[in-house]
Amino acid sequence: MKFFVDTADVAAIAELNELGMVDGVTTNPSIIMKSGRDILEVTKEICSIVSGPVSAEVVATKAEDMIAEGRKLAEIAENIAVKVPLTWDGLKTCKVLSSEGRMVNVTLCFSANQALLAAKAGATFISPFIGRLDDINLDGMELISDIRQIYDNYDFQTQILAASIRTVNHVRECALVGADVMTAPPSVIKAMANHVLTDKGLEQFMADWAKTGQKIL
Repeated sequence: MKFFVDTADVAAIAELNELGMVDGVTTNPSIIMKSGRDILEVTKEICSIVSGPVSAEVVATKAEDMIAEGRKLAEIAENIAVKVPLTWDGLKTCKVLSSEGRMVNVTLCFSANQALLAAKAGATFISPFIGRLDDINLDGMELISDIRQIYDNYDFQTQILAASIRTVNHVRECALVGADVMTAPPSVIKAMANHVLTDKGLEQFMADWAKTGQKIL
């Protein structure tokens, strides 16, 4: 499973990228707002750090305007994936941009039917929002599983990009059910390394080592 990091924090992206933990980056208007930086400027910097897809989202709601914004965003770098919402206008935009050879990430997906439409429109990525479904007592993982089965049934090449990842358990479950990609904040990716038994074992090893009175360096 590919790891995308969901942030516009350049320092956090660079740190994870050095460890080989970044296959791509996702941003959205809310993330850009938190960064306090110009969207074109920060997106260009991210693209210079990461070789994989960097999702940059349009803010228009009509297809004609979305297409224009998407083309503008795609000029930033070759690894830009234009991010559009899963609306009818978003699907129209996806079809046009994907036909032009551009990567398109269709976001705000909450049903298998929506995911089927996105694949038919030529989406590179479909982004089902797991956490937001969980918030309203629906099973986000069931949606990932349904999309996986549909895409496999018909050999759709659209990649399932599990989004709205809130916990390390979400990551594990996405990997088990067959998501192609997951995107999560840096804090969630780092938290995957944590385990109470690892900490306990390390504490015991260090205590025993101290008793030997030895040094390696």
